Amino acid sequence: MISVIIPAYNEQERIGDCLRALTRQTIPRSEYEIIVVDGGSKDRTREIAAEYADLVFIQKSERVGGARNDGICRAKHDVVVTTDADSIVDERWVEETIKCFRDPAVVLAFGPIRPVSNTPRNRRYTLLFNVLTWFGAVTRFYYYTLGCNTAFRKDAFIRAGMYHTVDAGDDLEIAVRMRRMGRVVFNSSMRVGFDFRRYEEFGFFRTLFEWYMIVLQGGVSDRYTYTRKNYTNGAKPLPAQPLQKDRSSIHHSQEPAPCACLQDE
Repeated sequence: MISVIIPAYNEQERIGDCLRALTRQTIPRSEYEIIVVDGGSKDRTREIAAEYADLVFIQKSERVGGARNDGICRAKHDVVVTTDADSIVDERWVEETIKCFRDPAVVLAFGPIRPVSNTPRNRRYTLLFNVLTWFGAVTRFYYYTLGCNTAFRKDAFIRAGMYHTVDAGDDLEIAVRMRRMGRVVFNSSMRVGFDFRRYEEFGFFRTLFEWYMIVLQGGVSDRYTYTRKNYTNGAKPLPAQPLQKDRSSIHHSQEPAPCACLQDE
C-alpha cells in the first residue's frame, strides 16, 4: 500500500491528465491513495482533483516542500511517493515504486524522467537530467532526486526531518539526510513524464543558473525569482511557490513545519 502526494497551484489545465494517468496503473486502485495538496488555487484545480483524488486539501505550510510535508503527514500508508501536478506518470509507476520497498532497508527510491512534450529540445534536456541522475546513482556521490519522482518510507522521512521549506534544492537536499537512515535506490523503470515549460519559457541555462544560485544561498533568495514567475502562456503562476490568503497560518522557515504525525511515532 502506498500514498501518492501531489502539490498543486492553479493547474486546472494539466492536473486532470496527471490524475487520469494515476488512475490507470497496473495495480488495483484500491492499493494506493491519491492526495492533492492545493496552495490556494484561484482556478478549478481543487474541483478537478476531487474527481480523482481520495483527499484534497489546502496546505498549511509554505512552498512546495511544505505542501509535500503536509500531504505526507496526512498519508495513510507506510510508503509515500511524490509527483507534480503537471507530470504524467508511466502506467507501471506505482507498481515499480512499491517493488523498491520490498527490501526493508530501503528508505528512498527515485527514477528517471521523460518529456511530456516530446520535442528534440526537450529530449536533449531529458538526456542531461537522466545522465546526471544515473551518474549520481551509480557513483553515490550525490542523488539527483527530483520532487516529481521520489518515494520514501514514511517513518524514516519524518525522522530525517522532512522537506526543508525553501525556494530551491529541497528535493535534492532531502536525499543527503535520507541516505543516513538506510538504502537509497534508483529504479530505471520508475519513470515520470516531466513538463519542461519552465525551461522553455524562461530559458534552460538561465533557469538552472537561478536554481544553482538560490541553492548556494541556502535555498532562499530575494534576488532570484526561480519560483516566483508567471507564464505568458495563460499567465499561470508556477506551481513551485503556492501561497494562501491567510499568511498567518503559513510557516516561513527553512525547517519543516510541525507535523501532527511526529506525535504519533
